[in-house]
Amino acid sequence: MVTRPQPPKMIAQSAAQEAAEAPQRRPQDWSPDEKIAVVMESLKLDEAQLGGLLRRRGLHQATLDEWRETMLRGGKAELAGRQEKATGAEARRVKELERELHRRTRRWPRRPRCWCSKKVRALLEGVEDDT
Repeated sequence: MVTRPQPPKMIAQSAAQEAAEAPQRRPQDWSPDEKIAVVMESLKLDEAQLGGLLRRRGLHQATLDEWRETMLRGGKAELAGRQEKATGAEARRVKELERELHRRTRRWPRRPRCWCSKKVRALLEGVEDDT
């Protein structure tokens, strides 16, 4: 049996029927892996093919752009995170020094108060002895 090519009108109708039959999901319902797959697939396509992909998947261009930007930000954050991990020893040292500084500044006000109170007590004791 030989199949005849369908005229463009019938192809458009069959694509519309497939889109109508396929359950449409909200972009929020997509898993991260599905989002990444669609973004990666869209990078390989030209404008006409991209429009077809968006219609088949039931997405808007703005949603795809948002996912692409999110992926880029995540990649940048991951790269920045790796740089921060390389300086982990420095971060620990800074944290140690901050703790020590906090401990010393917290204790500092007590010393003058104790010293002052001892002097005041000594002076008062001397006054009481005179009376």
